Parts: sequence; structure tokens; C-alpha cells
Amino acid sequence: MTRSAPRPDGRIVQLDEVEMHLTADEWPWAVENRERIDANWRRLKAEKPALFNGQVLVMSESRITARKLTGRYIATDYASFLAMRDFGAPPPGTGNCFAMAALRSADGAFVLGVMGDHTANAGKAYFPAGTPDLADVLPDGRVDLLGSVERELAEETGLGADDVTIGEGWTAVFDEPRLALMRPVQSVLPADRLVGRIENFLAAEPEPELSGIRLVRRVGDIDPATMPPFLQLYLKHMLT
Repeated sequence: MTRSAPRPDGRIVQLDEVEMHLTADEWPWAVENRERIDANWRRLKAEKPALFNGQVLVMSESRITARKLTGRYIATDYASFLAMRDFGAPPPGTGNCFAMAALRSADGAFVLGVMGDHTANAGKAYFPAGTPDLADVLPDGRVDLLGSVERELAEETGLGADDVTIGEGWTAVFDEPRLALMRPVQSVLPADRLVGRIENFLAAEPEPELSGIRLVRRVGDIDPATMPPFLQLYLKHMLT
């Protein structure tokens, strides 16, 4: 497995382009830790029966050159992905690289969703996002992270391409082993109407992924108890 190039100075980097590819490599760490991974999965599944052990993508290599991120993913099962999170010591160069829809209302509020009780990250507040999976892989092997943003936004909030404007470029937030890629998404609706629309969508869903909506208008609205460090970094960067 190729190790990533050294991380750039600073925790936030502006990018013009992202180009990630899926490889056919096997993840040695998952093979070596199979027994621990399976035991961890049994525990998680007992706590949250709705969890599904599907295939997801783990970053195995990345580098930034001239405002462009390039790198590679390896496919693995969700049990191994969660074990990497829970064990707290992923192999060097390995991480969770995912894209988020940095949704903002017309009057400047950032709009976050609170994850439902049946999810792996229950109670945490995020922008719409998901771990990349095989559905994001294009025929040429490229991983369509912009497509992931659009899909997750629609699945979690009901907002489609006609409801928002997706901006250019990415803001990369490094919080190893996480690499969050924020894509600006702008609504024409003010915060109260936008929240109302999303809540109506959630109420009509048989099992919505989100349990509620949180607004962040100023730094004081950032909640360290529910918002992960990489999201706090991004919000502070944007609001100060």
C-alpha cells in the first residue's frame, strides 16, 4: 500500500479539483484484524440492528499538488470501516475521505442534520454526507465525490439540483484519519423556510436518516458535544 505524501501545513486547504480512483487492492489491515473486526461488528449490530455491512471505500493514498487532491481508495466492508474508527489506530496513509454538502441558507445560516438513533453516529450533527461506496465509482474507476454530495443531499434533506446552487471548488479539512471535503451548496430560501421544507420531507419518510435540523449562524452556535472537530474547524473558518 502506498503511503500518502506528508500533509500540507495547516488544517484547512482550498482545492480547485479532486480526483480519486478505486484500486483493486485488498486492505491488509482488515485481513490482519478480522477477528477483532468481527467481534466489534457483533457488538455494534446488537446495539443498532439497522446497521448494514455493505461495501464502502477507505482512502489508501492521497496527495495535494497545485490545489488538486489526487489519491486512491480501497473497497472494504462497513464492519472494517467502523473498526478503523473504533480502534483509533488506522495504518499510516489510510483514512476516511468523504464529501459533504456545506448547505447554507439565503440569509447565511449553515444547515446541519442531526443523525437518527438508528445510525452509527446517532446524535451527531453534520452536513449531508455519506461514506463513499461502490455506487460512486464511475466506469473508468474515478470516484464521483460531487455525485456523492448531490445524492446524499437529496436522500437526507429532499433537496435536489433544482433547489440549490452547488458552488465550485472544495475546502479540505484535515482531521486525521478523516479528510472532509466540503462543497458549498447554496439555497435561495431563508433559514426558517429551508428548515421547514426539510422537516416536511423528514416527516414523510418512513425511516429518515436525520432526527432533526441544527442551524449555525455564528461561532457561538457551534456545539462541541455534537459537532465533530473537523466540522467545528470548518465552521470557525467560515464564520470568522
